[in-house]
Amino acid sequence: MTQQRVLIVDDEPDIRELLEITLARMGLDTRSAQNFSEATRLLVAESFDLCLSDMKLPDGDGIALVEHIQQHYPNTPAAVITAHGSIDLAIKAMKSGAFDFVTKPVSLETLRNLVEKALILPTNPEQTTRANLDYQIVGNSPVMLELQKSITKFARSQAPVFVHGESGTGKELVARQIHLQGPRGSGPFVAVNCGAIPSELMESELFGHRKGSFTGATSDNEGLFKSASGGTLFLDEIADLPLSMQVKLLRVIQEKSVRAVGARQEEPIDVRIISASHKDLEAMVQTGDFRQDLYYRINVIGLEVPPLSERDDDIRSLTQFLIEKHNHEHGTKISISDQALDALQHYSYPGNVRELENILERALALCEHNLIEREDLHLPETDSAHPVSLPELTRNTEREQILQTLEQKRWNQSAAARTLGLTLRQLRYRIEKLGLKPDE
Repeated sequence: MTQQRVLIVDDEPDIRELLEITLARMGLDTRSAQNFSEATRLLVAESFDLCLSDMKLPDGDGIALVEHIQQHYPNTPAAVITAHGSIDLAIKAMKSGAFDFVTKPVSLETLRNLVEKALILPTNPEQTTRANLDYQIVGNSPVMLELQKSITKFARSQAPVFVHGESGTGKELVARQIHLQGPRGSGPFVAVNCGAIPSELMESELFGHRKGSFTGATSDNEGLFKSASGGTLFLDEIADLPLSMQVKLLRVIQEKSVRAVGARQEEPIDVRIISASHKDLEAMVQTGDFRQDLYYRINVIGLEVPPLSERDDDIRSLTQFLIEKHNHEHGTKISISDQALDALQHYSYPGNVRELENILERALALCEHNLIEREDLHLPETDSAHPVSLPELTRNTEREQILQTLEQKRWNQSAAARTLGLTLRQLRYRIEKLGLKPDE
Protein backbone atom coordinates (compact mmCIF):
# COMPACT_ATOMS: atom_id res chain seq x y z
CA MET A 1 0.00 0.00 0.00
CA THR A 2 1.37 3.44 -0.95
CA GLN A 3 2.33 5.59 2.02
CA GLN A 4 -0.06 8.52 2.43
CA ARG A 5 1.47 11.96 2.03
CA VAL A 6 0.66 15.20 3.85
CA LEU A 7 1.67 18.73 2.81
CA ILE A 8 2.55 20.95 5.79
CA VAL A 9 2.52 24.71 5.20
CA ASP A 10 3.85 26.98 7.97
CA ASP A 11 6.51 29.71 8.13
CA GLU A 12 7.59 28.76 11.68
CA PRO A 13 10.33 26.06 11.64
CA ASP A 14 9.47 24.72 15.13
CA ILE A 15 5.80 24.24 14.18
CA ARG A 16 6.76 22.49 10.95
CA GLU A 17 9.11 20.20 12.85
CA LEU A 18 6.46 19.36 15.48
CA LEU A 19 3.95 18.48 12.75
CA GLU A 20 6.50 16.46 10.77
CA ILE A 21 7.47 14.38 13.83
CA THR A 22 3.84 13.83 14.86
CA LEU A 23 2.74 12.72 11.39
CA ALA A 24 5.85 10.56 10.88
CA ARG A 25 4.94 8.66 14.05
CA MET A 26 1.55 8.02 12.44
CA GLY A 27 3.32 6.36 9.52
CA LEU A 28 2.76 9.26 7.14
CA ASP A 29 5.10 10.78 4.57
CA THR A 30 5.34 14.58 4.73
CA ARG A 31 6.48 17.51 2.63
CA SER A 32 6.87 21.01 4.03
CA ALA A 33 6.47 24.51 2.59
CA GLN A 34 7.20 27.86 4.20
CA ASN A 35 4.71 29.93 2.24
CA PHE A 36 1.83 29.98 -0.25
CA SER A 37 4.04 30.04 -3.37
CA GLU A 38 6.15 27.09 -2.26
CA ALA A 39 3.02 25.15 -1.35
CA THR A 40 1.46 25.65 -4.79
CA ARG A 41 4.68 24.49 -6.48
CA LEU A 42 4.71 21.31 -4.39
CA LEU A 43 1.05 20.68 -5.20
CA VAL A 44 1.89 20.77 -8.91
CA ALA A 45 4.93 18.49 -8.54
CA GLU A 46 3.45 15.83 -6.21
CA SER A 47 0.11 14.40 -5.13
CA PHE A 48 -1.08 14.76 -1.54
CA ASP A 49 -3.71 13.07 0.60
CA LEU A 50 -4.03 16.06 2.95
CA CYS A 51 -2.83 19.65 3.27
CA LEU A 52 -2.32 21.16 6.72
CA SER A 53 -1.70 24.92 6.59
CA ASP A 54 -1.22 27.76 9.02
CA MET A 55 -3.83 30.49 8.63
CA LYS A 56 -1.24 33.26 8.27
CA LEU A 57 1.47 32.91 5.63
CA PRO A 58 4.14 35.44 4.58
CA ASP A 59 2.73 35.78 1.04
CA GLY A 60 -0.95 34.95 1.58
CA ASP A 61 -3.23 33.13 3.97
CA GLY A 62 -4.59 29.69 4.64
CA ILE A 63 -8.04 30.56 3.28
CA ALA A 64 -6.56 31.44 -0.12
CA LEU A 65 -4.69 28.12 -0.09
CA VAL A 66 -7.87 26.24 0.82
CA GLU A 67 -9.68 27.91 -2.09
CA HIS A 68 -6.80 27.09 -4.44
CA ILE A 69 -6.89 23.43 -3.42
CA GLN A 70 -10.69 23.32 -3.72
CA GLN A 71 -10.44 24.63 -7.27
CA HIS A 72 -7.48 22.62 -8.56
CA TYR A 73 -7.29 19.54 -6.28
CA PRO A 74 -10.87 18.94 -5.07
CA ASN A 75 -10.08 15.42 -3.82
CA THR A 76 -7.42 16.68 -1.41
CA PRO A 77 -8.85 17.76 1.96
CA ALA A 78 -7.28 20.87 3.48
CA ALA A 79 -7.24 21.83 7.16
CA VAL A 80 -6.05 25.05 8.77
CA ILE A 81 -4.23 25.98 11.97
CA THR A 82 -5.47 29.17 13.62
CA ALA A 83 -4.37 31.28 16.56
CA HIS A 84 -6.32 30.79 19.78
CA GLY A 85 -9.37 33.05 19.76
CA SER A 86 -9.49 33.29 15.94
CA ILE A 87 -12.60 31.15 15.68
CA ASP A 88 -14.17 33.56 13.18
CA LEU A 89 -11.27 32.97 10.78
CA ALA A 90 -11.63 29.23 11.24
CA ILE A 91 -15.33 29.44 10.40
CA LYS A 92 -14.48 31.51 7.33
CA ALA A 93 -11.97 28.86 6.25
CA MET A 94 -14.56 26.11 6.62
CA LYS A 95 -17.06 28.13 4.60
CA SER A 96 -14.37 28.25 1.91
CA GLY A 97 -14.12 24.44 1.94
CA ALA A 98 -11.63 23.57 4.70
CA PHE A 99 -12.07 20.07 6.08
CA ASP A 100 -11.52 21.16 9.68
CA PHE A 101 -9.29 23.34 11.86
CA VAL A 102 -7.09 23.17 14.96
CA THR A 103 -6.08 26.05 17.20
CA LYS A 104 -2.71 27.01 18.64
CA PRO A 105 -1.18 25.81 20.84
CA VAL A 106 -1.80 22.65 18.84
CA SER A 107 -3.11 19.69 20.83
CA LEU A 108 -1.37 16.62 19.40
CA GLU A 109 -4.36 14.43 20.26
CA THR A 110 -6.70 16.78 18.41
CA LEU A 111 -4.29 16.94 15.48
CA ARG A 112 -3.98 13.16 15.21
CA ASN A 113 -7.75 12.80 15.38
CA LEU A 114 -8.21 15.36 12.57
CA VAL A 115 -5.59 13.70 10.36
CA GLU A 116 -7.05 10.22 10.88
CA LYS A 117 -10.50 11.41 9.84
CA ALA A 118 -9.21 13.34 6.84
CA LEU A 119 -7.28 10.35 5.53
CA ILE A 120 -10.23 7.95 5.59
CA LEU A 121 -12.35 10.27 3.41
CA PRO A 122 -12.42 7.91 0.39
CA THR A 123 -15.60 6.05 1.29
CA ASN A 124 -15.70 2.28 1.28
CA PRO A 125 -18.05 1.45 -1.66
CA GLU A 126 -19.60 -1.48 0.22
CA GLN A 127 -20.32 0.73 3.22
CA THR A 128 -21.90 3.36 0.97
CA THR A 129 -24.07 0.74 -0.74
CA ARG A 130 -25.34 -0.59 2.57
CA ALA A 131 -26.02 2.93 3.79
CA ASN A 132 -27.96 3.79 0.65
CA LEU A 133 -30.13 0.70 1.06
CA ASP A 134 -31.08 1.67 4.60
CA TYR A 135 -31.31 5.45 4.19
CA GLN A 136 -31.71 5.99 0.48
CA ILE A 137 -32.62 9.40 -0.91
CA VAL A 138 -34.88 8.75 -3.88
CA GLY A 139 -35.32 11.12 -6.80
CA ASN A 140 -33.81 12.17 -10.11
CA SER A 141 -35.44 15.59 -10.44
CA PRO A 142 -32.99 18.48 -10.96
CA VAL A 143 -33.40 19.78 -7.39
CA MET A 144 -32.75 16.31 -5.93
CA LEU A 145 -29.70 15.68 -8.11
CA GLU A 146 -28.33 19.02 -6.90
CA LEU A 147 -29.13 18.07 -3.29
CA GLN A 148 -27.33 14.74 -3.60
CA LYS A 149 -24.34 16.48 -5.16
CA SER A 150 -24.22 18.89 -2.21
CA ILE A 151 -24.49 16.03 0.30
CA THR A 152 -21.48 14.30 -1.26
CA LYS A 153 -19.49 17.54 -1.19
CA PHE A 154 -20.41 18.51 2.38
CA ALA A 155 -19.77 15.00 3.68
CA ARG A 156 -16.06 15.62 3.04
CA SER A 157 -15.97 18.45 5.57
CA GLN A 158 -16.23 18.49 9.35
CA ALA A 159 -17.98 21.88 9.33
CA PRO A 160 -21.34 22.25 11.09
CA VAL A 161 -24.29 21.95 8.70
CA PHE A 162 -27.71 23.56 9.04
CA VAL A 163 -30.46 21.74 7.13
CA HIS A 164 -33.59 23.79 6.43
CA GLY A 165 -36.83 22.61 4.91
CA GLU A 166 -40.54 22.21 5.45
CA SER A 167 -41.80 19.56 7.87
CA GLY A 168 -41.77 16.10 6.35
CA THR A 169 -39.19 16.79 3.62
CA GLY A 170 -36.61 14.37 5.03
CA LYS A 171 -34.13 16.59 6.86
CA GLU A 172 -32.94 13.76 9.11
CA LEU A 173 -32.42 11.54 6.07
CA VAL A 174 -30.19 14.22 4.56
CA ALA A 175 -28.25 14.49 7.82
CA ARG A 176 -27.76 10.71 7.91
CA GLN A 177 -26.42 10.69 4.36
CA ILE A 178 -23.92 13.46 5.19
CA HIS A 179 -22.82 11.36 8.16
CA LEU A 180 -22.65 8.05 6.29
CA GLN A 181 -20.76 9.40 3.28
CA GLY A 182 -18.13 11.12 5.44
CA PRO A 183 -15.19 9.89 7.52
CA ARG A 184 -17.45 9.49 10.57
CA GLY A 185 -19.74 7.05 8.77
CA SER A 186 -18.71 4.09 10.91
CA GLY A 187 -19.29 6.07 14.11
CA PRO A 188 -22.59 6.72 15.91
CA PHE A 189 -25.34 8.94 14.53
CA VAL A 190 -27.28 10.35 17.48
CA ALA A 191 -30.50 12.23 16.67
CA VAL A 192 -32.26 14.41 19.23
CA ASN A 193 -35.44 16.47 18.83
CA CYS A 194 -34.72 19.68 20.75
CA GLY A 195 -38.43 20.41 21.03
CA ALA A 196 -39.18 17.09 22.71
CA ILE A 197 -36.89 17.49 25.74
CA PRO A 198 -38.30 19.38 28.77
CA SER A 199 -36.27 22.56 29.28
CA GLU A 200 -35.30 21.61 32.84
CA LEU A 201 -33.75 18.34 31.61
CA MET A 202 -32.11 19.64 28.45
CA GLU A 203 -28.67 20.42 29.88
CA SER A 204 -28.49 17.03 31.57
CA GLU A 205 -29.63 15.19 28.42
CA LEU A 206 -27.17 16.95 26.13
CA PHE A 207 -24.12 17.31 28.36
CA GLY A 208 -24.67 14.52 30.92
CA HIS A 209 -24.75 14.59 34.71
CA ARG A 210 -23.01 13.09 37.72
CA LYS A 211 -24.75 10.89 40.25
CA GLY A 212 -26.36 12.98 42.99
CA SER A 213 -26.02 16.27 41.09
CA PHE A 214 -29.79 16.83 41.35
CA THR A 215 -32.88 15.07 42.65
CA GLY A 216 -33.43 11.95 40.58
CA ALA A 217 -29.81 11.66 39.39
CA THR A 218 -29.32 8.14 40.73
CA SER A 219 -26.45 7.31 38.39
CA ASP A 220 -23.99 8.95 36.01
CA ASN A 221 -25.25 9.86 32.55
CA GLU A 222 -22.71 10.60 29.82
CA GLY A 223 -25.10 12.77 27.77
CA LEU A 224 -25.84 12.84 24.06
CA PHE A 225 -22.69 14.73 23.08
CA LYS A 226 -20.50 12.00 24.58
CA SER A 227 -22.77 9.28 23.17
CA ALA A 228 -22.07 10.68 19.70
CA SER A 229 -18.30 10.63 20.22
CA GLY A 230 -16.50 9.82 16.98
CA GLY A 231 -19.70 10.37 15.01
CA THR A 232 -22.43 12.92 14.40
CA LEU A 233 -24.93 14.64 16.69
CA PHE A 234 -28.10 15.68 14.84
CA LEU A 235 -29.96 18.50 16.60
CA ASP A 236 -33.40 18.47 15.01
CA GLU A 237 -35.72 21.46 15.53
CA ILE A 238 -32.84 23.49 16.98
CA ALA A 239 -35.08 26.58 16.85
CA ASP A 240 -36.87 25.19 19.91
CA LEU A 241 -33.78 25.51 22.13
CA PRO A 242 -34.36 27.96 25.01
CA LEU A 243 -32.07 31.01 24.94
CA SER A 244 -30.30 29.80 28.10
CA MET A 245 -29.34 26.56 26.32
CA GLN A 246 -28.34 28.41 23.17
CA VAL A 247 -25.58 30.14 25.18
CA LYS A 248 -24.29 26.83 26.50
CA LEU A 249 -24.43 25.14 23.10
CA LEU A 250 -22.45 28.01 21.59
CA ARG A 251 -19.71 27.51 24.17
CA VAL A 252 -19.59 23.76 23.51
CA ILE A 253 -19.19 24.33 19.76
CA GLN A 254 -16.44 26.93 20.29
CA GLU A 255 -14.50 25.05 22.96
CA LYS A 256 -15.17 21.52 21.64
CA SER A 257 -15.71 20.37 25.21
CA VAL A 258 -18.62 19.78 27.60
CA ARG A 259 -19.09 19.90 31.36
CA ALA A 260 -21.61 17.48 32.78
CA VAL A 261 -24.05 18.77 35.40
CA GLY A 262 -22.32 18.31 38.76
CA ALA A 263 -18.86 17.84 37.22
CA ARG A 264 -15.89 20.05 38.05
CA GLN A 265 -14.02 19.80 34.77
CA GLU A 266 -14.84 19.99 31.11
CA GLU A 267 -14.19 16.99 28.88
CA PRO A 268 -13.20 17.21 25.20
CA ILE A 269 -15.73 16.01 22.61
CA ASP A 270 -15.23 14.66 19.12
CA VAL A 271 -18.50 15.15 17.26
CA ARG A 272 -19.74 16.77 14.09
CA ILE A 273 -22.88 18.81 14.61
CA ILE A 274 -25.67 18.84 12.05
CA SER A 275 -28.77 20.83 12.99
CA ALA A 276 -32.13 21.30 11.32
CA SER A 277 -35.36 23.27 11.54
CA HIS A 278 -38.43 24.06 9.47
CA LYS A 279 -38.49 27.54 11.01
CA ASP A 280 -36.84 30.65 9.59
CA LEU A 281 -33.84 31.10 11.91
CA GLU A 282 -32.84 34.37 10.25
CA ALA A 283 -36.23 35.83 11.13
CA MET A 284 -35.87 34.47 14.69
CA VAL A 285 -32.48 36.18 14.95
CA GLN A 286 -34.15 39.48 13.99
CA THR A 287 -36.82 39.05 16.68
CA GLY A 288 -34.27 38.04 19.32
CA ASP A 289 -35.60 34.49 19.69
CA PHE A 290 -32.39 32.90 18.38
CA ARG A 291 -28.84 34.03 19.07
CA GLN A 292 -27.06 35.49 16.07
CA ASP A 293 -23.67 34.17 17.16
CA LEU A 294 -25.04 30.64 17.50
CA TYR A 295 -26.73 30.86 14.10
CA TYR A 296 -23.40 31.92 12.63
CA ARG A 297 -21.69 28.87 14.18
CA ILE A 298 -24.22 26.20 13.19
CA ASN A 299 -24.81 27.60 9.70
CA VAL A 300 -21.24 27.29 8.41
CA ILE A 301 -22.78 25.18 5.64
CA GLY A 302 -26.45 25.71 4.80
CA LEU A 303 -28.50 23.13 2.92
CA GLU A 304 -32.08 23.53 1.69
CA VAL A 305 -34.26 20.43 1.31
CA PRO A 306 -36.95 21.04 -1.35
CA PRO A 307 -40.62 20.32 -0.64
CA LEU A 308 -42.30 17.54 -2.58
CA SER A 309 -44.25 20.15 -4.57
CA GLU A 310 -40.96 21.22 -6.19
CA ARG A 311 -40.10 17.67 -7.27
CA ASP A 312 -43.27 16.37 -8.92
CA ASP A 313 -41.22 14.11 -11.19
CA ASP A 314 -40.04 12.10 -8.17
CA ILE A 315 -43.48 11.10 -6.87
CA ARG A 316 -43.76 7.98 -9.03
CA SER A 317 -40.27 6.71 -8.20
CA LEU A 318 -40.79 7.52 -4.51
CA THR A 319 -44.09 5.64 -4.50
CA GLN A 320 -42.59 2.58 -6.18
CA PHE A 321 -39.61 2.65 -3.81
CA LEU A 322 -41.82 2.81 -0.70
CA ILE A 323 -44.04 -0.04 -1.94
CA GLU A 324 -41.03 -2.20 -2.79
CA LYS A 325 -39.53 -1.47 0.62
CA HIS A 326 -42.80 -2.58 2.28
CA ASN A 327 -42.89 -5.74 0.16
CA HIS A 328 -39.29 -6.58 1.11
CA GLU A 329 -39.92 -6.04 4.83
CA HIS A 330 -43.25 -7.91 4.98
CA GLY A 331 -42.84 -10.56 2.29
CA THR A 332 -45.76 -9.19 0.24
CA LYS A 333 -46.22 -8.58 -3.49
CA ILE A 334 -48.39 -5.46 -3.57
CA SER A 335 -48.44 -3.19 -6.64
CA ILE A 336 -50.28 0.03 -7.54
CA SER A 337 -52.63 0.85 -10.40
CA ASP A 338 -51.93 3.55 -12.98
CA GLN A 339 -55.02 5.46 -11.85
CA ALA A 340 -53.76 5.53 -8.25
CA LEU A 341 -50.33 6.67 -9.43
CA ASP A 342 -51.92 9.48 -11.45
CA ALA A 343 -53.86 10.62 -8.38
CA LEU A 344 -50.71 10.64 -6.26
CA GLN A 345 -48.85 12.51 -9.00
CA HIS A 346 -51.29 15.42 -8.82
CA TYR A 347 -51.83 15.72 -5.08
CA SER A 348 -50.29 18.82 -3.41
CA TYR A 349 -48.68 17.13 -0.31
CA PRO A 350 -48.71 19.86 2.34
CA GLY A 351 -47.05 17.26 4.59
CA ASN A 352 -44.39 16.44 1.97
CA VAL A 353 -42.72 13.00 1.80
CA ARG A 354 -43.93 12.09 5.27
CA GLU A 355 -47.54 12.56 4.10
CA LEU A 356 -46.91 10.40 1.03
CA GLU A 357 -45.52 7.69 3.32
CA ASN A 358 -48.60 7.87 5.56
CA ILE A 359 -50.98 7.73 2.57
CA LEU A 360 -49.22 4.65 1.22
CA GLU A 361 -48.98 2.98 4.62
CA ARG A 362 -52.76 3.24 4.97
CA ALA A 363 -53.34 2.10 1.38
CA LEU A 364 -51.02 -0.90 1.80
CA ALA A 365 -53.08 -2.00 4.79
CA LEU A 366 -56.49 -1.45 3.14
CA CYS A 367 -55.96 -2.62 -0.44
CA GLU A 368 -57.37 -5.91 -1.73
CA HIS A 369 -55.97 -8.47 -4.16
CA ASN A 370 -52.44 -7.02 -3.70
CA LEU A 371 -53.29 -3.95 -5.76
CA ILE A 372 -53.59 -0.37 -4.53
CA GLU A 373 -56.47 1.37 -6.31
CA ARG A 374 -57.25 5.09 -6.27
CA GLU A 375 -60.00 4.70 -3.66
CA ASP A 376 -57.52 3.01 -1.29
CA LEU A 377 -55.54 6.26 -1.09
CA HIS A 378 -58.36 8.24 0.58
CA LEU A 379 -57.18 11.51 -0.94
CA PRO A 380 -59.47 14.57 -0.63
CA GLU A 381 -62.39 14.14 -2.98
CA THR A 382 -64.18 16.82 -5.00
CA ASP A 383 -67.79 17.93 -4.69
CA SER A 384 -69.79 15.40 -6.77
CA ALA A 385 -72.27 18.12 -7.86
CA HIS A 386 -69.42 20.16 -9.34
CA PRO A 387 -66.95 17.60 -10.59
CA VAL A 388 -63.40 18.90 -10.86
CA SER A 389 -60.33 16.76 -11.37
CA LEU A 390 -57.99 16.35 -8.40
CA PRO A 391 -55.10 18.09 -10.20
CA GLU A 392 -57.32 21.08 -10.99
CA LEU A 393 -58.61 21.27 -7.43
CA THR A 394 -55.22 21.29 -5.72
CA ARG A 395 -53.73 23.63 -8.31
CA ASN A 396 -56.61 26.13 -8.07
CA THR A 397 -56.61 26.11 -4.26
CA GLU A 398 -52.87 26.75 -4.12
CA ARG A 399 -53.14 29.42 -6.82
CA GLU A 400 -55.89 31.31 -4.98
CA GLN A 401 -54.07 31.22 -1.65
CA ILE A 402 -50.75 32.44 -3.06
CA LEU A 403 -52.37 35.11 -5.26
CA GLN A 404 -54.46 36.43 -2.36
CA THR A 405 -51.39 36.68 -0.12
CA LEU A 406 -49.33 38.40 -2.82
CA GLU A 407 -52.08 40.97 -3.36
CA GLN A 408 -52.36 41.58 0.39
CA LYS A 409 -48.61 42.22 0.51
CA ARG A 410 -48.73 44.36 -2.66
CA TRP A 411 -46.59 41.77 -4.43
CA ASN A 412 -43.77 42.04 -1.92
CA GLN A 413 -42.54 38.48 -2.44
CA SER A 414 -40.37 38.37 0.72
CA ALA A 415 -43.30 39.43 2.92
CA ALA A 416 -45.66 37.01 1.16
CA ALA A 417 -43.20 34.14 1.59
CA ARG A 418 -43.02 34.77 5.35
CA THR A 419 -46.81 34.84 5.62
CA LEU A 420 -47.15 31.60 3.64
CA GLY A 421 -44.37 29.89 5.61
CA LEU A 422 -42.24 29.46 2.48
CA THR A 423 -38.71 30.42 1.57
CA LEU A 424 -38.36 33.09 -1.08
CA ARG A 425 -37.00 30.50 -3.49
CA GLN A 426 -40.00 28.22 -2.90
CA LEU A 427 -42.46 31.07 -3.47
CA ARG A 428 -40.76 32.14 -6.70
CA TYR A 429 -40.90 28.54 -7.92
CA ARG A 430 -44.65 28.43 -7.29
CA ILE A 431 -45.25 31.82 -8.92
CA GLU A 432 -43.51 30.61 -12.07
CA LYS A 433 -45.17 27.18 -11.95
CA LEU A 434 -48.67 28.65 -11.52
CA GLY A 435 -48.08 31.45 -14.04
CA LEU A 436 -49.03 34.23 -11.60
CA LYS A 437 -48.67 37.87 -12.63
CA PRO A 438 -49.29 41.16 -10.73
CA ASP A 439 -52.09 42.29 -13.06
CA GLU A 440 -54.34 39.29 -12.34
